Amino acid sequence: MIDEYHTPVLVDAVLHYLQPKPGGVYVDGTLGGGGHSEKILMNSSPSSRVIGFDMDPDAIASARSRLKQFGERVRFIRDNVANLRKRLPELSVARLDGLLLDLGISSHQIGAGERGFSFQEPGRLDMRMDPASGIDAWSVINTYDEVRLSEILWNFGEERASRRIARRIIDRRKQGPIDTTIDLSEIVKSAVGERYLPQTLARVFQAIRIEVNGELENLKASLESAMEFVAPGGRIVVISYHSLEDRTVKQFFKEESKEFTKSATKLLPDRPSEPRLKVLTKKPVVPSAAEIAGNARSRSAKLRSAERI
Repeated sequence: MIDEYHTPVLVDAVLHYLQPKPGGVYVDGTLGGGGHSEKILMNSSPSSRVIGFDMDPDAIASARSRLKQFGERVRFIRDNVANLRKRLPELSVARLDGLLLDLGISSHQIGAGERGFSFQEPGRLDMRMDPASGIDAWSVINTYDEVRLSEILWNFGEERASRRIARRIIDRRKQGPIDTTIDLSEIVKSAVGERYLPQTLARVFQAIRIEVNGELENLKASLESAMEFVAPGGRIVVISYHSLEDRTVKQFFKEESKEFTKSATKLLPDRPSEPRLKVLTKKPVVPSAAEIAGNARSRSAKLRSAERI
C-alpha cells in the first residue's frame, strides 16, 4: 500500500524550514502515506512527536504501516486539519513547534478510479477526500444550477470557458444524470474541442474537487488555527500545487507579518502593527530539475514558510 502513495516532495526544503528538533511536537496536516512525517521523525529523534491528520482512511492505514517503527511518537487523527482547535486539546497538546501542510491530491487518490478524482481514470463522480463526508462531485454536477457551476469553474479552476461548459452540463442533464468521470470529460470536450482538452479537463476537475472538499476555506482555517498553537520560534511550512492555494498562503503570511496597518485615509499616518509571523521565503521554493525528473508530481510544487514571532 505504501508504494501507492507519492514520493514526498521538497523533503530537503521541508526539513530546512521546519527545523525539527528533539522534543519538538509537529503536526503533519496532510499525512498522506507518511513520507514527510517519516523524515521529520528521523531528523528529530529521539523524543519528538508528530500528530498526523488526514481525512482519507486509506492514507491513515498506509501511514500507520510506514511509521510503525516510531511507535508512540506518532498519533493518527482521521480528520481535517482545519479542526486543529478541537482536536489538539483532546490530546492535551497546548503548543506546537511546527506545522506542515502538503496540499493537493495524492498519487494514490488520482490512481484510484473508483474515487472519481481523475479524468484519466473511469469511475463514478465522487472526489471526496473523506469517502464518508456529505457532498460529492456527482451532487455538484447534477444539482447545482448553471450560474453556480459557472462560478465554481471560474473561481476555483480559472477556466475561461466556464459559462460554456456549465451550459453544456445543464443541457446534458436533461437526458439523465451525469454519473462518471468519462461522462463529464465528454461534455467538456463537446464544449471546448480537443486542442487544449487535457489542460481544460485538469482545471474543471480541480475546480469541482475544491468545491467538494472546501479546500480553500479549510486552508485558511488551518492557517488561522495554527497561529493559536505554534510557539514563538516555531515554523509553518506549506507546499501548494496551484495558484489559488499559493495565493492564499502568500496573502496570509503577508497579512500576519505586517509591521504597519494602512490608514483608511491618506490624511492619517499608517498605524504600527504587531506582526505575528516572520516570512522566511520571500519567493516560493520550487523543486530542482533533478527532483522533477525523478518525481513528476513535484513539477508544480511551491513551498512557503514563516516563523511564529
